[in-house]
Amino acid sequence: MESSNQNANRTVPAGNGEAGASPPDEPEIRHDWSVDEVESILNSPLLELLHRAQDLHRRHHPENTVQLASLLSIKTGACPEDCKYCPQSAHYAKQTGLTRETLLPVDEVLSKARLAREAGATRFCMGAAWREVRDGEAFDQVIEMVEGVRALGMEACATLGMLTQDQADRLAEAGLTAYNHNLDTSPEFYGEIITTRTYQDRLDTLERVRDAGITLCCGGIIGMGESLRDRAHMLQILSNLAPHPESVPINALVPVPGTPLAGREPVEPIEMVRMVATARILMPASRVRLSAGRKNFTKETQILCLMAGANSIFYGDKLLTTANNDTDDDLAMIREAGLEVEAPTNEPTA
Repeated sequence: MESSNQNANRTVPAGNGEAGASPPDEPEIRHDWSVDEVESILNSPLLELLHRAQDLHRRHHPENTVQLASLLSIKTGACPEDCKYCPQSAHYAKQTGLTRETLLPVDEVLSKARLAREAGATRFCMGAAWREVRDGEAFDQVIEMVEGVRALGMEACATLGMLTQDQADRLAEAGLTAYNHNLDTSPEFYGEIITTRTYQDRLDTLERVRDAGITLCCGGIIGMGESLRDRAHMLQILSNLAPHPESVPINALVPVPGTPLAGREPVEPIEMVRMVATARILMPASRVRLSAGRKNFTKETQILCLMAGANSIFYGDKLLTTANNDTDDDLAMIREAGLEVEAPTNEPTA
């Protein structure tokens, strides 16, 4: 019987003769990873980890491009969830001082989508601080936003909380490209961060999105006090979804004053690199997206993440309610890394 470390190295490409490539009958894309295997990968020597991740990335993403995705908060604050990292939670509104904003008008959202497209973004993500979608005028407006973004020739992504199957089907009919619904962390640590929604609630929404034919944007957050084992279990669950999420955002906690996690220490840069590389190994064909917390990392750390298999970034000066990198700096970094920005389409993709 093979050990966990042997299992974890099955798909290491031939290089110096110490590890062979996968047998022809063993696919690189697997849905049967164990938590022990994933933890072993996270713990593997850094240079070996980077080599393995980059080799798989080159096999599955030969175009060597980076997708620019823009994120807009279409409804801000007053969320009934108690996510300890989130300044939009109504539970921490007095401490954070975040101003509640109602749903933005459709025309304003589409105007911002046009600006994002002109700046090079090919995906436009819309986030609403809701626990769950409720049918009615507000949801009808979101449907109009999705249709409008698709008419611009952009991918449309939304994160609106939990969905019913009928709501997921309506979003699919409107042309929604992807639905973002993160797992955040492992099932074991989840209760330390959120108590107003269960882990199974999240998995149920992911299943409804899949059943509607919408692609998944699903990842998590590191730096909330979780263990390495928690990180491994979260990645294991993501990698055992069949098919894998098409987009996997890796977030580093942004400790916002007034939230319960405000005092957390910043994520070590190499921890972020390891998460990106491991996600690439587990989900070779997925987009791995550098997301929240990127502003706190140096350019060199972000280039290492690109080298480790990240091929998408959130682009623009704000991610929902937290600051993000300067757009000109991002473009310069991508050029310096020898990569190209994914070109926008000129025709509607719906």
